Amino acid sequence: MRYLMVASPAAGNTDGSTLDRVLDELRSGGADVESAESGSPEDLDAILDRLDGRVLVVAGGDGSLHAVLHALHTRGELASTTLGLVPLGTGNDFARVLEVPLEPTKAAAAILAGRPQPLDLLVDDEDGVVVNSVHAGAGAAAARAAERWKERLGRAGYAVGALITAFNPPTVRVKVVVDGREVHDGRVLQVAVGNGVYVGGGTALTPDADPTDGDADVLIARPATGWARFAYAAGLLVGRHHLREDVHTFRGDVVEVTGERFWCSVDGELTGPHRARRWRVEQAAYSLIR
Repeated sequence: MRYLMVASPAAGNTDGSTLDRVLDELRSGGADVESAESGSPEDLDAILDRLDGRVLVVAGGDGSLHAVLHALHTRGELASTTLGLVPLGTGNDFARVLEVPLEPTKAAAAILAGRPQPLDLLVDDEDGVVVNSVHAGAGAAAARAAERWKERLGRAGYAVGALITAFNPPTVRVKVVVDGREVHDGRVLQVAVGNGVYVGGGTALTPDADPTDGDADVLIARPATGWARFAYAAGLLVGRHHLREDVHTFRGDVVEVTGERFWCSVDGELTGPHRARRWRVEQAAYSLIR
């Protein structure tokens, strides 16, 4: 087997010694392995130009995987490329969904022993992609608050952002339409569209989401009072938020959100503000070894 490993210097745990151990593991079976570093979209395009049918191993976090899949989608090369994942990010949420080992050399060993599995992808109305999860409202506000803490505290920065937001969580008025059916029109604390389960380093926001089932999982949280919002946040920590009466879940292929200006957290990256967003499921869009 031939591998091309791409690493991002921006990933949370990408250091030389870790990458060397990963390369040694990939080469342990006599495989042909080349490594490259991508610090920009231009770097990544140049790396993809020389892929030449090799398995593309992404050594990085959710942001790195997002960047690679977005580039492949833009180039029209998703279906023809097989990927592997070595989780080296801060949260590694999609790796948790796929049960990819979080220890880098074990992840490399899993690539050697695994088989490609087709996975779904969300594509938005601007031809962007969502690999794992997109959410608007309080979750995006928490992500904005966490930005300045992640550099200092790593994964704990997510918790700091969530705490800051919990004291005064924002709401936004939006309409949510799933597969052409209006499922909500009014104020929400949070709207989440999940291809995967986890956000923020292990919080199960859409606990029933499965990137192999051909559907997106939609969660709409609309707790009205300050106490209810606090209770929702507490429920998130223990994985029981989706059982509340003021939380509703849906599944579908196409999800549209319109209304007041809102920010989105897309695979951990902030976008916005928006007044309208639309996502559709592209079933079995690419294959990843697991």
